Amino acid sequence: MSPFTFQTTGLVISGPGSTARIGELMAGRGCRKVAFVTDRQILDLGIASAALDGLASAGIEVVTFADVVPDPPEAMILEAVAEARAQGVDGVASVGGGSSLDTAKLIALLANSDQPIAEMYGVGLATGQRLPLVLAPTTAGTGSEVTPISIVTTGTSEKKGVVAPQLLPDAAVLDADLTLGLPAHVTAATGIDAMVHAIEAYTSKHKKNPVSDGLARQALELLGANIRTACTAPGDRDARGAMLLGSMLAGMAFANAPVAAVHALAYPLGGHFHVPHGLSNALVLPYVLEFNASEASALYAEIAPLVFPDLAGKDAQGRVSGLIEGFKALGPELGMQSRLADVGVSHNNLPMLAEDAMKQTRLLVNNPREMTYDAALAIYEAAL
Repeated sequence: MSPFTFQTTGLVISGPGSTARIGELMAGRGCRKVAFVTDRQILDLGIASAALDGLASAGIEVVTFADVVPDPPEAMILEAVAEARAQGVDGVASVGGGSSLDTAKLIALLANSDQPIAEMYGVGLATGQRLPLVLAPTTAGTGSEVTPISIVTTGTSEKKGVVAPQLLPDAAVLDADLTLGLPAHVTAATGIDAMVHAIEAYTSKHKKNPVSDGLARQALELLGANIRTACTAPGDRDARGAMLLGSMLAGMAFANAPVAAVHALAYPLGGHFHVPHGLSNALVLPYVLEFNASEASALYAEIAPLVFPDLAGKDAQGRVSGLIEGFKALGPELGMQSRLADVGVSHNNLPMLAEDAMKQTRLLVNNPREMTYDAALAIYEAAL
């Protein structure tokens, strides 16, 4: 067996209503004034109320940052960091989607460091230690609560990542109650996003390891078995909890066996067209699978029945083609947009998207098949 390293969040708390424990978790880490990171909708809908009440009950003062937007821009993050420093916060908590969690992780690190964010972009370049950090996801998709990664939009459209072990939080809180009100199209897109994490971890060219493999397989089983119920019966706590757990396991997997071309081609869609990250991944996934099949067919054949159990009786080639066709059909079945044209992309935009995708070298090196500009362009054309 090849040597490997595996790191993840040190504490996971799962169960309906568990966000009420965020206060005790922060108090147990000596915090008295906490930056609470979320977005305006979550705050207005009362989704964060249990967490805020728990912080108040623990005697912790809260400084709320509710201005998080999708694809968090660098300027927004730096403004929040400056406010956190000015307020003298000694910990960070977040209830939100991936953008809120990614923002919270960077606030916790940057507020306790003199290192400029520009020096952190890349893998293992951050120095210093973060403030205490507890994260609770409101979508079953990004797995950000267990990854050492934050994605930032720099300039007008380019996305860059900070990848550093300091970004792993002290605790992840999985509360199915937070996800009960999610619309079906959001549940579908974030669920497929989590599946992409598991698939790309399982086929990653670099750092693939047996722990990530096991987590990815379990994640795909949970997600495949529950995504339809979560979309059609949004109040089903068991399905919602299974989706959260599957998303987290996929996050643990790809945090240690990194993602690849699906994400590289999805990022420009978010940067230029503000397509939600999960939907961006779903739109390009089948066509990246087709491109990679010549190099990853054995691995695809292994995981195909985990997502689509009716493929179990087919031969290897049938399982691979079934996986690809299954994902082409799953998005529309769940009410999602299925073509790039549906989100405003035209043929004239494709060269720009392909050029930007090729800048994602951190991700492309992990792809099982070498990605070229021409291949990226062809994938976008197939997805249009």
